Amino acid sequence: MKIAIVGSGAMGGLFGALLAKGGHDVTLVDVWREGVDAINTRGLIVEQKTGEREIVRVRATTDPTEAGVVDLALVFVKCYHTEAAVRASLAIVGPHTIVLSLQNGWGNAARISAIVGADKVLVGVTYHSATLAGAGHVQHMAKGVTHLGGLGGAADARLADLATVFDTAGIEAHVSSSVREQIWSKLALNVCTLPTSSLLRCYAGDLVQRPGTVTLMQALLREVVAVAAALRIKLDYNERWTAISTLLEKATTAKASMLQDVMARRPTEIDVINGAIVAEGARLGIATPHNETLVQLIKALEDGFAKPALR
Repeated sequence: MKIAIVGSGAMGGLFGALLAKGGHDVTLVDVWREGVDAINTRGLIVEQKTGEREIVRVRATTDPTEAGVVDLALVFVKCYHTEAAVRASLAIVGPHTIVLSLQNGWGNAARISAIVGADKVLVGVTYHSATLAGAGHVQHMAKGVTHLGGLGGAADARLADLATVFDTAGIEAHVSSSVREQIWSKLALNVCTLPTSSLLRCYAGDLVQRPGTVTLMQALLREVVAVAAALRIKLDYNERWTAISTLLEKATTAKASMLQDVMARRPTEIDVINGAIVAEGARLGIATPHNETLVQLIKALEDGFAKPALR
C-alpha cells in the first residue's frame, strides 16, 4: 500500500517505521526540516523501552507533492495543526484515498472531513505511545491495540483491508462498529490524567497516590460520562474509573504527553481534550465546571510560555 504519514513526530514516526518495515511504500511528511533531514540522512531511529535501537530506512519530505497521490493518508499532527496540515497535503489525496485520523481528542475528524469530504475519512484510536527523543529519533514507550471505524459506525469494506495492513506491520488493529465509544473511552482517560499531571508536574502514576487528584479525576470523569450520554455514546463510569486507576497504578514513571508539551513550553492539545467536553457540554446544556476550570488553568499556563520561566 502507498502511504503518507502527515506529521512525522513521535507517533507518526513510529507508525511510519512499522508500516515501512511491513513492506509498504511509506513517505513521512512534516514541516520540521531538521527531522526530515535526519531521517533521510541517517534513517529513523526507533528505540524500545529496553534501550534496544533499530534504524528504519523510510523516505521523508517537507513537500507533500513528492509523495504523490496515496492509498492511505494517516494524520498524526497535533490538533492545532490539523486544518493547515491537511490543506497543505491535498496533493496526496486522490479520488480513492483513505484519510485516517488517529489523533488525540475529539473534533479532528470533523475538521478533516470539511476539507477532504466525509466519504474519505476514517477514524480510530491507538494505545501505542511514543515520545520524540530528538530529530529522527522515536522512543516507543508502550504497545497497545488500535481501533478503527467509520464516522457513522456503518460497516465499511475499507476497514477490514486497513486492519490487515496494520496487523501485518505489527500494529494490532480491531475494526469497531462503535469506534466513537472507543475514542471517548481514551478521551475519558486523557481528560482525567493529562491536565492534572501537567499542572502538578508529576508522573501519571502519582495521580492515584494523592486523595485530592483522585477526587478531581472522578469529578472530571462524571462530566465526561454525562456529556457522552447526551451524545448517545455509551460510557460506563465504574468501568472507566477502574480502567483509568488500574492503568495509573502501573504508570509509575510515565510522563503524560501534555506534561511533555508543558515542560517544553509549547502549546498543548487541551482544546480537543477537556475543551471538547466543555464545548459539547455547552452545546447540549450540560454543566462541566471541573473541565472548564482545567481548560482555563492550562490556557493560563500556556499564556505564560512567552515569558521567562521562574527560577
